[in-house]
Amino acid sequence: MCDSLDLSSLASADDAAVVDAISESARAENRAAAARLAAIGELMNRRLFSDGEDDERDLWACDGWDSVAAEVAAALGLTHRRASTQMHLAHALRTRIPKTAAGLANGELSLRSATTIAWRTKLVEDPAILATIDAELADKATGFGTLSDKALDNAIDAVLAEHDPDAVIEHRDADRNRDVQFGKRDDTTGTTSMYGSLTNVDAALFDRRLRAMATSVCPEDPRTTGQRRSDAVALLITGADRLPCRCGNTECPATTAPDTRADHIVVHVVADQAAVEQARATNAAAKAEAQARRTAKTVEGVARADDSPGNKPVEPPAPKDPSPQPNTCARTAVLQGGGVVPAPLLAELVDTGATVKALRTPAEAPEPRYRPSTTLATWVHARDMTCRFPGCNTPSERCDLDHTIPDGQGGPTHPSNLACLCRKHHLLKTFWTEWSETQHPDGTIVWTTPAGKTYTTHPGSKIAFPNWDTTTATLPTPTRPSEPANPHRGLQMPRRRRTRKADQAQRLKTERGNNAPARQRYSPPAKQAEQNPHTREGPDDAGDPPPF
Repeated sequence: MCDSLDLSSLASADDAAVVDAISESARAENRAAAARLAAIGELMNRRLFSDGEDDERDLWACDGWDSVAAEVAAALGLTHRRASTQMHLAHALRTRIPKTAAGLANGELSLRSATTIAWRTKLVEDPAILATIDAELADKATGFGTLSDKALDNAIDAVLAEHDPDAVIEHRDADRNRDVQFGKRDDTTGTTSMYGSLTNVDAALFDRRLRAMATSVCPEDPRTTGQRRSDAVALLITGADRLPCRCGNTECPATTAPDTRADHIVVHVVADQAAVEQARATNAAAKAEAQARRTAKTVEGVARADDSPGNKPVEPPAPKDPSPQPNTCARTAVLQGGGVVPAPLLAELVDTGATVKALRTPAEAPEPRYRPSTTLATWVHARDMTCRFPGCNTPSERCDLDHTIPDGQGGPTHPSNLACLCRKHHLLKTFWTEWSETQHPDGTIVWTTPAGKTYTTHPGSKIAFPNWDTTTATLPTPTRPSEPANPHRGLQMPRRRRTRKADQAQRLKTERGNNAPARQRYSPPAKQAEQNPHTREGPDDAGDPPPF
């Protein structure tokens, strides 16, 4: 339908044609996903499984799987972890569940259903049983698209329970699923969601502590109850038991409670000078306004108390114009790992004692040492903001500083030759010689993959602060001859205790082994007897089982 229907004519099409276009577009999307995953599977087959021999690099901390995941991540603009997830799915569709893969390829099976089938059948070991399950699920899966996630899991588990009960992924007890997670770094500008589960007792204690801290401030505190509870969580992690009041009154006893966050945790925020100055001005204006309100209340109270004849009540100061003032700051501030810090939040950080340091422009000449100075390292971290590999969003504060041209090849310690790389991509660039990179004076890096494809990344500051000129000196060609290749260089790579493949096989074996006792424990006695016929002791056990 989409091939024959001109998209520009949708406005004049009837309702049935529009609905048909929606359905066919979904099928086309499924076919495109199948093609993408098939290509990923083919790349994996060429890079990882083509020779059929064990590779010594399989024991590297950054192994062949990581190298392929880096190629996939660069091609799709994904993080390393998400690219690895795509590889697991592609490999399962190619080698374990071909019927499901065919359903996805013809568009009849949704990507969501195919992904769930691949995940929930991971514990099936017998190839014949797996082929039977795959065929049955592929046949039934066309009706799975209308199911909720939970219903889809149950439908797949029903087939698994019939053919291979020990392969059903065990539903852990709620207590074992306890966790606390954080959402996207910038869920709503300046905030990040937090969600999780606690035991009932811990939840009650936590709620009671938050309530006590939220009510410990004076009535003049401008925050809502929810805001005070949120701030209390941030202080609890540092060991504080009181919430500083923000009424602005120096005589309020609750204002003496210390804000201990800065004593325990450092969060790097990059801001331009205008944003910092605006934050300081906002704080000064807010304090002046709060002082004016307190003075007005005092004067009004005195005027009402003095009712002697001839005394004229003193008029309080006119209220400040509540209309929004123009924002003179072109930019606010950003976290080094990404996420906007709005002006009000920046003002709060400055007001609560955040240390403000000016970035010093690096010197033109390279530093005469391998390890960069603190000043140079700070500047490069602020310029890059994240790992410079395509698709990676690891904050620069958790990254290594890498010499683009290695020190052994004459690469200088200079911002034009330094970049932030997370440990995984640092190892990839250092030991997987099929990868290469070229850095330009403005911090732009061009990566070349083993397939010869090139991908360009720009410093994170280029997006957040487009007016910041990060261009540094153009470096001359290194004159020092490069060191000869060390044939034993791979020994310097951190190593695994066992290969990724062996580790995954052991995890699946352990999980499958844990499922059998759990299934026996929760099965009715009659079912247990059927599954373990050798436990019968004689004719006395042949009667009806006791009620379960």
